[in-house]
Amino acid sequence: MVVEFKEKGYWALILGGSSGLGLATAKKLAKHGMNICIVHRNPRVQLEEITKHFNEIKSNNVSLLSFNANALDTDKGKQMVSEIKQTIGENNIRVLVHSIAKGNLKPMLSEDGNELLSDDFAITLNAMAISLYDWVKLVFKENLFAKQARVVSFTSEGNTKAWRNYAAVSAAKAAIEAITRNIALEFAPYNITANCIQAGVTNTDSLRMIPGSDTIIAHSVERNPYNRLTTPKDVADVVYLLSKDEAKWINGTVIKVDGGEHLS
Repeated sequence: MVVEFKEKGYWALILGGSSGLGLATAKKLAKHGMNICIVHRNPRVQLEEITKHFNEIKSNNVSLLSFNANALDTDKGKQMVSEIKQTIGENNIRVLVHSIAKGNLKPMLSEDGNELLSDDFAITLNAMAISLYDWVKLVFKENLFAKQARVVSFTSEGNTKAWRNYAAVSAAKAAIEAITRNIALEFAPYNITANCIQAGVTNTDSLRMIPGSDTIIAHSVERNPYNRLTTPKDVADVVYLLSKDEAKWINGTVIKVDGGEHLS
């Protein structure tokens, strides 16, 4: 395996990196020699299992910095960025990956009254979209981005399709695509690219929280040309490709990583 990032001193900052797409991305980039900084929010009962994953990352002879803290808290965000700067220095973050999955999965109408409210939209949009902009600005203002840097966010097919119970998340996915495009435009003069990955249906904790996820999984396997779900590793592989020097001219786009699932 080519460990092309080993001698470059690069870091990947991954928001939501203790599971799913974020964790898979951390493992992939670490295998290629990139140091990893993970911001995650997990209860104590999950930390033993998470520590095993983090030790796997460190086994690649890279540095790992982690914060079990609320990435959506502005003051804590500033504090974390200050600590990151003290630890890794300036101009070393090659990749910022936004993988925060905190959304309300409620129906718009319900007989039991447990319905989607305006506040649910606001919470979901802030967590799954606006926080990307907040963190990009924090990292940029502290001169932490490398001379050529990448911003990567995640969306889903729910960006254009209506799924029951998915309205708030769907709105957030549309928003994060818009924010990513504008980051791509306005940060390009500073050699920062921004792209959004539209993953196919992936069997993660976030998917299993969606009511009727078993039906979604069965339907996705049937319509996918490869008759399987997308895996977190499939997505992590593309984040790695975007991190390479050769990807510097890919900017402001939504990349479908689904094995052709979107074709039917």
